[in-house]
Amino acid sequence: MNLNELRDNPGARLKSKRLGRGIGSGKGKTSGKGVKGQKAREGVALNGFEGGQLPIYRRLPKRGFHNHFRKEYAPVNLGALDAAIEAGKIDGSQPITEAVLIAAGLASGNLDGIRLLAEGTIARAINITVSGASATAKAAVEQAGGTVTTTVAPKVAPEAAA
Repeated sequence: MNLNELRDNPGARLKSKRLGRGIGSGKGKTSGKGVKGQKAREGVALNGFEGGQLPIYRRLPKRGFHNHFRKEYAPVNLGALDAAIEAGKIDGSQPITEAVLIAAGLASGNLDGIRLLAEGTIARAINITVSGASATAKAAVEQAGGTVTTTVAPKVAPEAAA
């Protein structure tokens, strides 16, 4: 076999449809674009355009609010924490901090902190410091003989503060 004998497999390359080459081609005259107008031109992006009528996304009222300053916490469940201690990823006898949890791969480090949740059970006494913890998770850790320290103060309802 020589270089000049190399060929593609049959059907490997599709021939492009030749547009505007007479009515016999099936794609002559307007090349399948209908008649004149903006959509028959090149480079048209009419997403949401309604021919000059006020588009529906502008007619409908705006709803809701998005807080740009909202803190987002990575969830860590008690069951996952217990499994990580069992697997040897975390030393349960030492105090557990957020840095230890991130190093063990239980939480993402690019969020605002870690929140301990009560999914699963914990079988040993641990001392853990996290940004926040649910009341159920706190009770479960304390029942196992451990302590939970939170670094972010819990939110107080406005009527309870008054």
